[in-house]
Amino acid sequence: QLQLVESGGGLVHPGGSLRLSCKASGSTLDNYPISWFRQVSGKEREAVACINPSSRIENYAPSVSGRFTISRDNAKNTGYLQMHNLKPEDTAVYYCAARDYYCSGQVVSWGQGIQVTVSS
Repeated sequence: QLQLVESGGGLVHPGGSLRLSCKASGSTLDNYPISWFRQVSGKEREAVACINPSSRIENYAPSVSGRFTISRDNAKNTGYLQMHNLKPEDTAVYYCAARDYYCSGQVVSWGQGIQVTVSS
């Protein structure tokens, strides 16, 4: 069974950068689109970015486009979310997820989530 674990979160000042990692175990991540979501307490979970298995297709929420970059290393069974020019409104718990076939597909596995806090 595919299991996902996020790492790389923490506290960063506005304008700073972080890179989140999503390490898979139990199965290969090769055939799954990888999505990143985020959630602020009391609000709905928001899709942030997605990358298809071949890395040829990426899509981003307008709020992060131009600042965040999603990538993957299938050899390492890991996905990444590079975040630059972070803003206080980026503060949230970030989750990675494996989807079924397409970036619009059903989520088949979630990570446990990791806190990102952007504050001065």
